[in-house]
Amino acid sequence: MKILIQNGRILDPSSKTDGIKDILVENGIIAAVEENISASADQIIDAKGYWVAPGLIDVHVHLREPGYEYKETIKTGSRAAAKGGFTTICCMPNTNPVVDNEILVEYIKMKAEREAIVNVLPIGSITKGQKGEELANIGKMAEAGICAISEDGKTVMNAGLLKKAMKYASMFNLPVLSHCEDITLVGGGVMNAGEMSERLGMKGIGADAEEVIVARDIILARNTGVKLHICHISTAGSVQLVREAKLRGEYVSAEVCPHHFSLTDEAVEGYDANTKMNPPLRSAKDVKSLKEGLKDHTIDIIATDHAPHHIDEKNCEYDRAAFGIVGLETALPLSITHLVEENILTPLELIEKMSTNPAKLLGIDKGSLQVGKTADITIIDPDETYEIDVNSFASKSKNSPFHGYRVKGKVKYTIVGGKMVFNNGELI
Repeated sequence: MKILIQNGRILDPSSKTDGIKDILVENGIIAAVEENISASADQIIDAKGYWVAPGLIDVHVHLREPGYEYKETIKTGSRAAAKGGFTTICCMPNTNPVVDNEILVEYIKMKAEREAIVNVLPIGSITKGQKGEELANIGKMAEAGICAISEDGKTVMNAGLLKKAMKYASMFNLPVLSHCEDITLVGGGVMNAGEMSERLGMKGIGADAEEVIVARDIILARNTGVKLHICHISTAGSVQLVREAKLRGEYVSAEVCPHHFSLTDEAVEGYDANTKMNPPLRSAKDVKSLKEGLKDHTIDIIATDHAPHHIDEKNCEYDRAAFGIVGLETALPLSITHLVEENILTPLELIEKMSTNPAKLLGIDKGSLQVGKTADITIIDPDETYEIDVNSFASKSKNSPFHGYRVKGKVKYTIVGGKMVFNNGELI
């Protein structure tokens, strides 16, 4: 199978390329990247006016399988990913049962091989059953093929246990993806603590609940040499803690989710449970700091924290509703709208944070359009404007606060390993 992509704006951070060129894909591999390629092909794509980027990589996705297939499956989640331009996604272990052993890792890999249309990399749990009491068998899971360990959805509150996990992770060159939330400080909160929570009469979650754990985990990582990655950073204080760690030369990376730089806690005013997420939507000051952190490269990665829920889990009182929103199909347009259009990031910097940097964190040979690399490619129309329609989502769940939200930027084609999986609006 040969695919020739012509006249596109090649955005390849790995080679610092930003210019108009053609790409020839042959047998799943990038065979040539140059001007005016003359070759026959099974499919020719005129990408004039489009961005041609290495396939997007999401390091933080909840696919819900096994155990919660009524919310999402590996199959439906991978289709949502393809539609959103993602060619590789990493699935969190908070399933039922929890992914805390090599058998479940093998199960996810087998299901993904059969049913997924993008690359699916499993993440292993830090503790058995995510109970925070006893370490999972990190070594066996590493042998089975996990890409990282995480307790996402929960925090390992026992610092001694986490330090031990970090040492094991370091031995196997696995990053630790840290959900930073001190449960003793959350106190039943459901939204950001501040003026808006007081006005709405709802319990708030303070910035300190996040920042205390960010600071702790940075200290532990310093003492273990592990690759620490801070998930879904949301406060100005957390950004500063990461910035200071990087200035000291410590290895720490951080991700931000599009909802955290697109909305503030004012969005909660209508009590729409689709605005309920963890960490919560924060203040305008926090949003400003997140954008500054992206601009100065304190924040390395944009990830979705795609968290599908059944409509009944959101169509209820705000206090009782589940935390989390879907994000695979909205991440790119929200990022173009709020970061590129606002001159926070250049197109090349955006692709770096959505493809090249995630590949570096995971230590995988992706996030590049150089000759000889696997042909994972995303083609984007950066100028198409439209309203987000949750009813058109490929995801099983529709829990998004962005229904009807006007955005700019749309994925046109997604190619995984040289195979077209999303073709001009149609999943294949």
